[in-house]
Amino acid sequence: MGKKSLGMIVGLFTAVSFAVAGCSTSAFTSTSTGQATEPKKEVTLKVGAAPVPHAEILEFIKPKLKEQGVNLEVVVLDDEGQLNPALKEKQIDANFFQHVPYLDSVKNEQGYDFVVTTKVHVEPIGFYSDKLRSKDEIREGAKIGIPNNPSNEYRALILLQEQGWIKLKDGLTNYAATPKDIADNPKKLEFVEVEAATLPRVLPDLAGAVINTNIVLEAKIDPKSALFREGANSPYANVITVRKGDENRDEIKKLDAVLTSAEVKKFIEDKYGVAVVPAF
Repeated sequence: MGKKSLGMIVGLFTAVSFAVAGCSTSAFTSTSTGQATEPKKEVTLKVGAAPVPHAEILEFIKPKLKEQGVNLEVVVLDDEGQLNPALKEKQIDANFFQHVPYLDSVKNEQGYDFVVTTKVHVEPIGFYSDKLRSKDEIREGAKIGIPNNPSNEYRALILLQEQGWIKLKDGLTNYAATPKDIADNPKKLEFVEVEAATLPRVLPDLAGAVINTNIVLEAKIDPKSALFREGANSPYANVITVRKGDENRDEIKKLDAVLTSAEVKKFIEDKYGVAVVPAF
């Protein structure tokens, strides 16, 4: 082979090498500036939630948060009572299952240093019955089921007081009351204090029960069948709760903003009707 031919081959090989190198470099540089670009970082946000409607609402907003670089992981525990301990122990970044009166009733005893970042919705608590067609059919001595946790028990008793069935003692504070705090019970109603989640199962054995709407939805009971319920001005809005200091995290702010958007408001109204009312 002549020197001229050898030189041509070497030159061709060198040109191809530069071309390949150029293609390789362009995969990691901006076409306009030639500067290296890093892949967009995605942050995972773990939010513990009750199954209905909380987890369903969070699942709905996943794509919107994904667009903003937040990978939302919804954590549903068998026992909702473990969602606050899970938050305290940093197993999750936030939770969405409770209202402020409930949080206030447990935070001091449990040592929770939490902050509420936004209100999302109200689930109007209601009175349900398999036996009564109207509240006027209630009989003397009837057995009424109510939740046995402090804040919801008070909430149930207040609802019954609004119907004129009972009267609570004056001066009750901290959203706490039990049947022992009833000052007047003209129909001599008998109150059965039950774990909130089991109320639908014992409903056939009672004249009726005051049941939280999320539990009604889980039990496939029509929320429209309530003989009476709280008004839309209920103070029991379900909230996003985080550890103190985390309220300023960018991903928490994004979560709050999406949860209180017009799109989510429409989703709640369309999917749940009277059972769940937007609180924003």
